[in-house]
Amino acid sequence: MRFQTPLEPATLLRRYKRFLADIRLADGREAVAHCANPGSMMGLAEAGMRIWVEPNDDPKKKLKYGWRLVEHGDGHFTGVDTSAANRVVKAGLEARAIAGLEYDVVRPEVKYGEKSRVDFLLQGGVRDIYLEVKSVTLMRTAGLAEFPDSVTARGLKHLQELTVMVSQGQRAVLLFLVQRTDAKVVSVAVDIDAAYAAGLRAALAAGVEALAYDCVIDPQCITLGKSLNLQL
Repeated sequence: MRFQTPLEPATLLRRYKRFLADIRLADGREAVAHCANPGSMMGLAEAGMRIWVEPNDDPKKKLKYGWRLVEHGDGHFTGVDTSAANRVVKAGLEARAIAGLEYDVVRPEVKYGEKSRVDFLLQGGVRDIYLEVKSVTLMRTAGLAEFPDSVTARGLKHLQELTVMVSQGQRAVLLFLVQRTDAKVVSVAVDIDAAYAAGLRAALAAGVEALAYDCVIDPQCITLGKSLNLQL
């Protein structure tokens, strides 16, 4: 997934109201950027961090910058735009780059369950696959990516709906997409959301499958990386 507009480096001044961030551009000008991330962004929203933002000239948009990346001091990157996760996964599915999910038909945002939409419905195989994608950005221990970074009632609901799909004879898969370049293992942040951790264990026991992949990230693009180990 290439960024539509070349990214520009900036310094984070503060994040507030979840979806807003004050930034200082390379030329010294200050601006407000949109932050497309409803989570806590633990460890990723500290004042002074080097970030990358995407400018836009759309007159319909009030904010002229979107916060896309955090650049860490060791040269690694984290993608903070949660909406990018589905675009990265869609490209990976269409390239048949995700083992076990090589299906001919990839349908995004299909209604299922109770007033929900599954991220992707894969068709053309023996059984349909209902695929939910979770963007993972939290890292409190080097190499260990964790989900979630805040309590997620919506995520718990998705687990329950995936379990129903399995009971109806379909495949259901949860894909943790780690939008970081420094992750080696993926786990669940039990201390942050014990209910989600318990729900995940129940879903896996019922036959829901889980996968994890990292990303290749730079200021030009985000693409699907390699498979990661899961410690669930």
